[in-house]
Amino acid sequence: MSKKYTYKHLLNLTILAFVLVISSCSSKLSKNQNDENKGSSQFKEFDFSTNYNVINKDSLDSYKPQKTDYNFYFTYKIVHAWWDAVALGMEDAVRQYEAKGIHITYDYRAPEEMSAKDQVKRIKKAASLNEYDVIGVDVADVDIVTPVINEIIDQGHKVMTFSSSDSGKENGCKRIAYVGNTHNFKDGEDLAEALCKTLNYKGQIAMLVGNEGAPCHEDRALGARKVFAKYEGIELVDVKYDEDSDVKAYNFTKEFLKNYPELDGIICCNMSNPVGAGRAVEEAGKAGKVIIVGMDHDERAIRYLRDGVIYALALQDCYKIGFDTITTAVKIADGVLPGSLYPEKTEESTTVFYQKDAAGLLRSLYGLIE
Repeated sequence: MSKKYTYKHLLNLTILAFVLVISSCSSKLSKNQNDENKGSSQFKEFDFSTNYNVINKDSLDSYKPQKTDYNFYFTYKIVHAWWDAVALGMEDAVRQYEAKGIHITYDYRAPEEMSAKDQVKRIKKAASLNEYDVIGVDVADVDIVTPVINEIIDQGHKVMTFSSSDSGKENGCKRIAYVGNTHNFKDGEDLAEALCKTLNYKGQIAMLVGNEGAPCHEDRALGARKVFAKYEGIELVDVKYDEDSDVKAYNFTKEFLKNYPELDGIICCNMSNPVGAGRAVEEAGKAGKVIIVGMDHDERAIRYLRDGVIYALALQDCYKIGFDTITTAVKIADGVLPGSLYPEKTEESTTVFYQKDAAGLLRSLYGLIE
């Protein structure tokens, strides 16, 4: 049974060459050309020898799976390079299990544009097929998706959440465990503090959030708002939801610059909006004058970081998230509940990087030596 793993996006993460190199003996990437899964891939070699805490190759723990074959279904919010990086860790875990005689297949699917209703349809369909050991959900909207997660769990399916957005017990969700970023609020605080500090705690700030209702984006925005509210000299003048689109972020940033000529900073709460904000600020000739902070590892954003257009980027450990998603799914499939073998919520890391780090990031993530 071949692995059912699909991309809909032109992968620009050159680190994914590692996936092809190490997994060719265990499974193959299928790029189905249909309405759900479109795209092609370009890869280069990746070298794990780096001092930057972005990707640290992991190894399986001592747990012995109870079966030799597993089949999982994972659906995430939107086709995007961030989730391609999560797939890197997934694929490495699959390869390591394969070397131990454990064969894992999985579907990994998402829409071209984020839609909680689309996600509901996907997980209901996955449950109706009755062929998956575990269904994993990167929650698009807590209020809309949580009742459906509970519904299919009540039907006897095993469901976990993963990646960047959880829905936990505090939301009445019955999901078994969550693997991903558990500190999005803190990430928003950290970026906001970095921005306020470099502005000497005074100035006008605009915010680009991402997708309305997406827990990770909203939590980062809430964390940032908490920090801004502490400082009398900081004024949050505008907030826009760019739907995780660098093009929309670019257009919103142009509006910010036009409407607020004294704008001092922009905080970006997802991986796409630092790219759009950076482009607009650079074109306006305001690089270094309008200070930008944002999330994650888009190559264009890291180039802006290197060039001083972006001041700081907080990078999540996507590889670890993907790796732990697979190892946790295996345990859940075996009926193991959270406890000594794995936590109900993981503690994946986020690291804030600055201009001095950019060249190393470009080298370690993308093989770029300039």
